[in-house]
Amino acid sequence: MTLDAVGLEVMGHAFASIAEEMGLVLIHSAVSPNIRERRDCSAALFDAAGEMIAQAAHIPVHLGAMHEAVAAVRALAPPPGPGDVFILNDPYTGGSHLPDITLIGAVEVDGTVGGYSVVRAHHSDVGGVQAGSMPAGAREVFAEGVIVPPLRLTADVERFLLANVRTAETRRADLAAQRAAVARGGEGLRALAARYGWAAVRAAATDLLDYAERRARDALGRLKATALTATDWLEGDGVDDADLALSVRVDITEGVFHVDFTGTAPAARGNVNCPLAVTRSAVLFVVRTLLPDDVPTNGGVQRAVRVTAPPGCLVNARFPSAVAAGNVETSQRIADTVFLALAAGGIGVPAQGQGTMNNVTFGGQLATGNVQRGDGVAGGWTYYETIGGGQGASQGAPGPAGVHVGMSNTRNTPIEVLEMEYPLRLKSYSLRRGSGGVGQWRGGDGVVREFEALAPMEASILAERRRHAPRGAAGGRDGARGRTLLNGVPLAPKVSVSLEPGDVLRVETPGGGGWGGGGGGGGGGDDSERGDKQ
Repeated sequence: MTLDAVGLEVMGHAFASIAEEMGLVLIHSAVSPNIRERRDCSAALFDAAGEMIAQAAHIPVHLGAMHEAVAAVRALAPPPGPGDVFILNDPYTGGSHLPDITLIGAVEVDGTVGGYSVVRAHHSDVGGVQAGSMPAGAREVFAEGVIVPPLRLTADVERFLLANVRTAETRRADLAAQRAAVARGGEGLRALAARYGWAAVRAAATDLLDYAERRARDALGRLKATALTATDWLEGDGVDDADLALSVRVDITEGVFHVDFTGTAPAARGNVNCPLAVTRSAVLFVVRTLLPDDVPTNGGVQRAVRVTAPPGCLVNARFPSAVAAGNVETSQRIADTVFLALAAGGIGVPAQGQGTMNNVTFGGQLATGNVQRGDGVAGGWTYYETIGGGQGASQGAPGPAGVHVGMSNTRNTPIEVLEMEYPLRLKSYSLRRGSGGVGQWRGGDGVVREFEALAPMEASILAERRRHAPRGAAGGRDGARGRTLLNGVPLAPKVSVSLEPGDVLRVETPGGGGWGGGGGGGGGGDDSERGDKQ
C-alpha cells in the first residue's frame, strides 16, 4: 500500500472522473435517441492487466461483464499495441448480446499499453431477421444480427458491419461517438500520468484494487451464510411458453460470495439464454448492493465473487444459443433469485422490484422520399426502449415508482423526441396507480405507456412478470403483474407482431413488492387487471 486514506480517495475520484467524462462524450456525441436520450451505454477504465480501475455510474449489466471483453482483446495474436482500437459484440467472446457493441482502446502511455479505455453502447439495429435485432422467438444467435468477434477497428471492418445493418448512417455516427469516448479515456489517463508520474498512477491503481477487495471481503465476512437456496421462474423463451426454472445456492464464507446455479433449466430453444459473463454481472450487482457506498466499484470487488453454473444451462449458454433476451431479462431474474436466497437467510434485502426491462422494439420503412428521419436512412428506421416500473420496498423506505430496476439504469425517451423522430404517437404515459404491493412500506408503482402506430411496422416485445408477480418481503404483498396488450388483447410475455396504422400497443409494467405486514388492504400482485383508468 503506497497511498494513505486521503490519497486513495483523491485517486479513486480521479480515475472515476475519467470514466464519467468518457460517458458524457459518448452521450453528447451520439445521434440515436437510445444512446443520446436513454443513455443505454457504459464506460470504464482498465489497467494494463485487464482489471477495471473505475467505471461510470451507468448500466449494471454492461459494466459487470466488460472485463470479459478486455480479456478477449488481450488474448489476441498479435497482442494489442499502443493506440489500437478494437470492436466486438460476440456474446461468446466477451460480449453480452449482439446490439451491445463494445469499443476498446489500448491506451498509449510512454510508448507502451498503459491501460484500456472501454465503452459499450446498445445500437438499435445490428441486422438479423427483424428490425431492432431483438426478435422474440429467435432460435440461434445468427437470427439476432451480425456477429463481430474481437477485431481491430479498421475502415474495412466498419464498412463490413454497416453493410449488415438497416440504419447504417446512424450506426456510423454512434460508432464515431464511441471512438471519441475511447479517445477521451486515453487523454485522461495520460493527463494523470503527466501530473503525478506514470509509476505513481500505476501504484495508485493497484492500491485501489487491493483496497476495494479488502473492503468487499470485510463486508461480506460479516454476512456469514451457507446453503441459502431459492428458485424463481422465467415466463417462456419466445418459442415455448413453459416456465423455466432458475435455481441458486448462495454461500458466503471467508469473505467470498459464491453463487452456484446447479438445478437451473438447460439452455432454452428461444433467446432467454445468457453467457456466463452476463450471469457474473448480475451476481456482481447483488454483491455491490451489500457493500458500503464508499467502497470503490472496480475489479477488486470482483475478486470476492465466485460464480459456477453447469455448462450449457440457461445461465451458461453455449454457442450458438440465442441470447438477446438473456442479457435484458434473464439477468434481471438472476438478480431477483439471488436476492430471494439472501432474504431466506435473514439478510436484509428489499422486496422484489418489477424484475423486467419491458423491452419494446419497433422498425419499418417510411414513405418513399421521406429519408433521414430519426434512426434511419433511405426510408428505414428502428427504435428500441426499455420501460421502468416499480422498485421493491425495503425496511424503512417505500419503493420508488416508475424507475428502471435492477440490471437496467437507463432513462426514458421523452415523448417529444419519440414523436418527432418516429412514426409513433404516445397516447398515454402515466404511473400505474395502486400497482405497488402493500406493506408496512409499500412497493413502487409501475407505469402505463401506450404507443399508436402511424405507419406499418414490426414490433418485438421481450418482457417478464406477466404471470409471476414480484414478491413482497417480510409479510408485504406482491406487486401487480405486468401486461402487454395490442388493441386491448393481451399478448404473451415475449412476442413479435405486425402493426398497422391506428394499432395501439399498451404496456403496463409491474409494481414492486411491499415490505412488512400491517400495511392495510388494497394493492398486491394478483389483480393483474388493475392499472390507471384512462
